[in-house]
Amino acid sequence: MLDKLFRPVAAAVLSLAIGGHALAADPLKIGTTAAFAIPLEAAVEEAHKQGLEVKLIEFSDWIAPNVSLNSGDIDVNYFQHIPFLENAKAAAGFDLVPYKPGIINNVGLYSKKYKSFAELPEGASVAIANDPINSGRGLQLLAKAGLITLKPGVGYKATEDDIVANPKKLKILQVEAVQLVRAYDDAELVQGYPAYIRLANTFDATSALLFDGLENKEYVIQFVIRPQTKDDPRLAKFVDIYQHSPAVRAALNKAHGSLYQAGWEG
Repeated sequence: MLDKLFRPVAAAVLSLAIGGHALAADPLKIGTTAAFAIPLEAAVEEAHKQGLEVKLIEFSDWIAPNVSLNSGDIDVNYFQHIPFLENAKAAAGFDLVPYKPGIINNVGLYSKKYKSFAELPEGASVAIANDPINSGRGLQLLAKAGLITLKPGVGYKATEDDIVANPKKLKILQVEAVQLVRAYDDAELVQGYPAYIRLANTFDATSALLFDGLENKEYVIQFVIRPQTKDDPRLAKFVDIYQHSPAVRAALNKAHGSLYQAGWEG
C-alpha cells in the first residue's frame, strides 16, 4: 500500500528533474585538449564541492571535440577561438555556437639557434601551424616581426598566397599545431604555443623572440555548445566557477604564467 502511495510522488519528482533540463545526477560533460586541462580540472573539483558533477574528457586533436559536441556525446567544449570555430562550421556543417569566453593565450616565434630576427639567414626554415586559422595567425606573427609582408586586411585568414614580400626567402613549413613544439629542434624559427611548450618541458615558454600580444580578442578561447543547450543551468554554474573561483585562477596562473589574459575581463 505504501509503495503505491509513494510511486506517484517519485514519478513526479523524476518528471520535474527531467523537465528542468537534466537529472541532477547527470554530470556535465566537457571536452578539451591538454593545453587547457589542468585549470579545468581545478574547476571540476570546485564544482564538485558546490554540488555540480562534471566529467572532463581530454581529446588529443583539434577535430574530435567539435565532432563529439555536434553529435551530443559531450555538452560543451573548451579549446578553440571563434575564427577556428567558424572555419570548422564552414568545413563540416556543425551547428555550434560560442557560449562564454575563457582565456586568451599568447603565441610566439621561437628559435633554438638565433637570438634575433636579424640573425636569421636567407632561406631559413620557419614552422607554422597547418590548419587554416592558426596558419594565418603564424603568418600574422611573421608580418609583425617584419619578416614578411601580407596583403592589406587579410588578418587571420592570411595564407601563403597573401605574402607579397619575403626578403629573406624564408622556407615556410606547415606542421600540425600540437606538434610545433617538436619542430623547435629542426626548424630555425617556430610558431609556438606556450601551453604546449610548458607541457613538453623542453624549452622556456617565455623565451620567444616575439609574442603576438593579447590585444587580438578574436583569439579568446570560447566555451562552445549546441544552441539548444544555452539555458542549461549546469553550464552557467560551471562557467561562473571557471571565471571567478580563486582556486581556478591560481591554477591558470600556474599553468600559463603571465602568458594569458582572462577574456571576460576588460
